Amino acid sequence: MGSSGFSWKLADHPKLPKGKIVAMVVLDGWGEANPDKYNCIHVAETPTMDSLKKDAPEKWRLVRAHGTAVGLPTEDDMGNSEVGHNALGAGRIFAQGAKLVDFALASGKIYGGEGFSYIKECFDTGTLHLIGLLSDGGVHSRLDQLQLLLKGASENGAKRIRVHVLTDGRDVLDGSSVGFAETLENDLSKLRERGIDAQIASGGGRMYVTMDRYEVVTQTILACSLLQNDWDVVKRGWDAQVLGEAPYKFRNGVEAIKKLREDTKASDQYLPPFVIVDECGKAVGPIVDGDAVVTLNFRADRMVMIAKALEYEDFDKFDRVRFPKIHYAGMLQYDGELKLPNHYLVSPPEIERTSGEYLVHNGVCTFACSETVKFGHVTFFWNGNRSGYFNSEMEEYVEIPSDSGITFNVEPKMKALEIAEKARDAILSRKFHQVRVNLPNSDMVGHTGDIEATVVACKAADEAVKTDSYDLMKALIILDAIEQVGGIYVVTADHGNAEDMVKRNKTGQPLLDKNGKIQILTSHTLQPVPIAIGGPGLAPGVRYRTDVPDGGLANVAATVMNLHGFEAPSDYEPTLIEVVDN
Repeated sequence: MGSSGFSWKLADHPKLPKGKIVAMVVLDGWGEANPDKYNCIHVAETPTMDSLKKDAPEKWRLVRAHGTAVGLPTEDDMGNSEVGHNALGAGRIFAQGAKLVDFALASGKIYGGEGFSYIKECFDTGTLHLIGLLSDGGVHSRLDQLQLLLKGASENGAKRIRVHVLTDGRDVLDGSSVGFAETLENDLSKLRERGIDAQIASGGGRMYVTMDRYEVVTQTILACSLLQNDWDVVKRGWDAQVLGEAPYKFRNGVEAIKKLREDTKASDQYLPPFVIVDECGKAVGPIVDGDAVVTLNFRADRMVMIAKALEYEDFDKFDRVRFPKIHYAGMLQYDGELKLPNHYLVSPPEIERTSGEYLVHNGVCTFACSETVKFGHVTFFWNGNRSGYFNSEMEEYVEIPSDSGITFNVEPKMKALEIAEKARDAILSRKFHQVRVNLPNSDMVGHTGDIEATVVACKAADEAVKTDSYDLMKALIILDAIEQVGGIYVVTADHGNAEDMVKRNKTGQPLLDKNGKIQILTSHTLQPVPIAIGGPGLAPGVRYRTDVPDGGLANVAATVMNLHGFEAPSDYEPTLIEVVDN
């Protein structure tokens, strides 16, 4: 680390021995919710997880996997695979989302980053376009962040700026968009006084323009094809922002919002799209070749679709008419698996001293494995957004290629068996003291919205943890292998998904669409996830502490360090376990 006095050496745990093989199994998208027919984990045959829960209740508990427990701003922010694996590996809670943006803006770090340098290349001859929700609600965006970015961009060379506003009325009071627009217009006026050509260029309500809800935060292109996205919402935004075309034209943004609310009786959420035009009736800010574009929202779920339209040359969701050659960056990267967008203003948190690095420094050889869609999570994100090995002589990472050309609900068993077999072989080799895997089934199939296939996926993941029902020889799988080597297992998850597959009203009842059909939920959830520990190597007297009731994913790292026979660093979130004398 370079700081004086620092040592990678971990203190020995006073009661737990070293040298045990620990299997760390992450069931992706496996949350805990009330049992009903939309809870695929409940519906599926899952004897392994059922037995872990029922046979040793003192070795089973729930932990938080969303909101502040994983560094997100509010308890309304669902977890995702990136932040979940960050927390599992880091053992501490690092700022994510809006908190990261706040720090980057306050410190000025945002202006020295690769993403800002990329858009800055367009400042001399092109226009900087800022697209996002105009609100102080803090769920998707914040007005103060837009104000700071306007100031910083202008001080760093932006000469021509256009803001494409999306009015809120959902996370804030309806009608408040007028005040937000007036505040923005006042800031733009001050920029114009300094000789910067800065204007509102277009707008529309968030539920009608640009911000359709892409139900998936972590997803692959293939699995997206079954999602019922309303691309017309994105197209209305594209037409206004890129083509400069909309059914309503105004000379001023504040006037546009006031007049449309009055004339159409639409709420802020559903304002129709408008463009601002000059005295000749020409749009003042269409996006053209050579421009820079930033989507301002820090929350991903309503930005992924417009990001695809702005970034993907091969795009068939609607006729874009033209695809300008621009430099596009998100405020953050909205999808870690799709690497979307390629450029972003605020990088993921810099996480040092992860549990994986500590364990390697303390002689713990590590094996990590998953299939392509989650391989980066059990390696890159687990290791603090860091590529490669800490020590190639002590680590082995194995990626099993995901199937290509099909959606995950077509093959819901995915590569669970192959992952489990690799883990089994690693355990039985006795070369590794930690064997870490991610079983993606319940998450990736859950994202398709196919309930029947998700039930199959949950069953497949459960089978991979314990026994191979596909093979009449009942080959040893993960927990059986741990039994044979006298090891310890830790089974947990990174966030919820498959445990609730229907949208619900405030009373918890399923929501129906206009045709009376249930509205499928394909997103992650706000539910807690289980953690189960056990195995013949677990010392007598180990039990969960009762004084960490609000434990989250970040507490798992210290717990696992204890099971390896070490005390965790003092700044790690506290361990979930204690050892009592029998």
